[in-house]
Amino acid sequence: MAQHTPQELANRLKDGLLSFPVTAFDADLLFDETAYRKHLAWQASFPVAGLFAAGGTGEGFSLTPEEIATVVRVAVEEVGSTVPVLAPAAGNTAQAVRNAHDAEAGGAEGLLVLPPYLTEADQAGLEAHVDAVCSATSLGVIVYNRANAIYSADTVARLAERHENFIGFKDGVGSIEHLTKVFAKNGDRLFYLGGLPTAETFALPLLQLGMSTYSSAMYNFVPEFALEFYRDVRAQDRAAVTDKLNRFVLPYIEIRDRVKGYGVSIVKGGLRAVGRDAGSVRPPLQDLTEQDLADLKALIDAHVLQSA
Repeated sequence: MAQHTPQELANRLKDGLLSFPVTAFDADLLFDETAYRKHLAWQASFPVAGLFAAGGTGEGFSLTPEEIATVVRVAVEEVGSTVPVLAPAAGNTAQAVRNAHDAEAGGAEGLLVLPPYLTEADQAGLEAHVDAVCSATSLGVIVYNRANAIYSADTVARLAERHENFIGFKDGVGSIEHLTKVFAKNGDRLFYLGGLPTAETFALPLLQLGMSTYSSAMYNFVPEFALEFYRDVRAQDRAAVTDKLNRFVLPYIEIRDRVKGYGVSIVKGGLRAVGRDAGSVRPPLQDLTEQDLADLKALIDAHVLQSA
């Protein structure tokens, strides 16, 4: 059973760093519960505001509904007493509703509604999709504005008016005009979080648009650096943010951009580089090459671990 009301959850999430823990797999690419619990315990040992289980970085797109339910339940069991665990509502509407029911049964605190799979939809269809999820649960619901699910300011406002448990807007597009419209229309009714890859790159300018937080993938393997970066953003310390961008984030992005899909693979590569291996990624993603992994390890050793 959730420990927070939707509004309590929003208040907690909006003022702290968020992350999506990777899902650990064994040599056969099956869920490795032991390794996952170990990773979660490490992640929760730092002051992170919330963890999204089976999300994008957690390869939720490659998990079956049954696996998603298991991953969420395990996350709640391991760290749910100290850190809010949120679950995905993914795929078609029926599957997203099933995810919502499973998440609530598993003790999750909230949901992130991911874009529907492989279909285009206009505002009425997107609104009906989120309507169904919000109506299926008492958990706090956040929509992910990305890809084929771009929610207009008016759509967001109607959803917020109808559903008290609709609490957040996550953006993965970065359109300043669109974000300005959404925030101007909805104000403090919602909280706003950044979801562009890699989120640190956009964190300081998006703060000016009302996005008080973001989800950090690199928190998975360099949590102290990620938290320090977030503190610099919230303090609007431009010099400190720029220094960290130049030293680590931008070179990290250069490695990430070498191969499509590395946005997830590089996170598991980072864990391998710091001695906390969580296994390989599932196809159609591919692991970092030996050279890319070596370059990432050298970058971490030179610019993160030595200053930790």
